[in-house]
Parts: sequence; C-alpha cells; structure tokens
Amino acid sequence: MIVKITRGIKILQNAILQQDERLAKAMTSDGSFHITLLVMQLLNEDEVNLGIGALLELKPFVEEILQGKELILPFQGVDTFGNQVGFVKLAEGHHINPLLEIAEAAKRTFQEKGFMAGENRSFKPHLTFMKLSRTPWLRRKGVKKIDPKFYEKFISHTFGEEMVHRIDLCSMLKKKQSNGYYHCESSIVIGELESPSSTVLQRYTENRPSWPSGAKNGGEPDDAELLRLSKRLVENAVLKAVQQYLEETQSRGKPADGSSGKARAADRGGADGDQSGRQEAHWTPGLNS
Repeated sequence: MIVKITRGIKILQNAILQQDERLAKAMTSDGSFHITLLVMQLLNEDEVNLGIGALLELKPFVEEILQGKELILPFQGVDTFGNQVGFVKLAEGHHINPLLEIAEAAKRTFQEKGFMAGENRSFKPHLTFMKLSRTPWLRRKGVKKIDPKFYEKFISHTFGEEMVHRIDLCSMLKKKQSNGYYHCESSIVIGELESPSSTVLQRYTENRPSWPSGAKNGGEPDDAELLRLSKRLVENAVLKAVQQYLEETQSRGKPADGSSGKARAADRGGADGDQSGRQEAHWTPGLNS
C-alpha cells in the first residue's frame, strides 16, 4: 500500500481514537490493508498446495482481462457494514468492471479445484480500517456500533490511487509477517512478467508472417517482441512443471473428508503453525510499504 493511502487511513484512525481511545484494538494495523477477492477454507497442506496451483492458474486469466493495461484503484470516502466494520470505499469508475471480472475468475478457478470459494454476498471491494469484532469486551461497556460522527469528516475524503500489483493467497491463522501483513502461502505478480496465454501464443504462431531466409520485412518481430515471447514460454514451462508437481503430490495422498470446507466470513485467531483454516485471496495494490 502506498504511503499516501496508508497515511490517510492512519489519520482517520487517529481521529476516531481521539474521540474514543477504547477502540484502539479494533483498528487494522498498517501492513494489513488489502482488498479481499474471495475467502475459502484449506484444511491441510495438501489443500494449501492445491490452492497454490489454483492461484498460479489464475494469472493468465487476470492478464487476459487486463490486456496489458494498468489497473488503477482510486479510494475515496468512508462507510461501514452494519456499523460494525469500518472501511475506505473504492470510488466508482471504469476500473470496477475489470476488478469484478478478476474476482469472478478467481472464484471460478478455485471452485474448479473443488473449493467452496467465495461468499454468498456480492463482492464489494474495500479497505477495512476497523472491526468491532476484535473488541467484543466493549459491548459490555456499551460500545455496540461505530458511531457515524467518528468519521463524518472523512465521508468524501480522497485517500489516493494505487496500481494493482499482486494477488496473494494468505492465511488468516498463521503468524503475520514482520511488516504486519498476513502470512502468504503464494503470490502472483501482475504485469511484471507477462504470463503465458495459449490463446495469444497460438494467435502469434498462426499469424506470424514468413519471409525469405536472410531477408526482413515489416512483419518480422523485433528483439523486444522475441524477448517478450521467450519470457512467456519460459514462464509457461515453469507453470506447467509446478502444476504437474502439485497434481502428483495431491494424487499420492488425497486429503481426508471435508476437503472442500465452507468459506468463512469472520476472522479467527489461531496458534502459530496451524496448518489448516481460513485462507483469503488478497488483491494487493502495490507492494506493502
């Protein structure tokens, strides 16, 4: 998350704490801001490996949707879910449709692996900055909702823009990283190395112009194009090798009953090193900072 957006959210959080310091434990830490694409439950390491394979398969679909274009997400305004979860809103605009397409592609890819991924409610991208569920003891002290007056000055505040950079498969149970972000089982970087798309590669092969040996014409790919295609081929080979390994590992030891557990919506605490539990596919706009 870029510094501007993080700083803006910290200012918002501090403004709320100045009005009620008891809410400190309800605040989301700096390094944890993210957009959740979908939630699933991976019960053991076999399922985690299968989930990693699904994440790798998702990358070419994402890049096919983006068509080489950057996806910039603008964040503006504040709202709540039932006065229980406070979040920074994603502004309306042309970026919404590709983001929804990517979320649907992620849901479909994980479901094809046998996971009950995605929640029944509609996808509403946002950045959570506080949750009252983290402070249940406050209910006994009369704090049962987020008072709208706490954030009224930020209703239309512009927090900033950021380019989508990465999708992470994160554990909600395992110990967080030193920067405050969730434990990542695996990640895919968007746009850094263009992922292989069999459709694109096939189209290039079929439409590639021919020319006499030793002669060039306007249709010959330049060095940059050849390098780009080489990168695609190398990444394609790596992807296939990883997928084959994961499939062989899965076939040698099938997980026990309950392998496709229900997605869970509520955050849960757990012991460090727990190998099962709630996982989220996070859309991370840029590298954490």
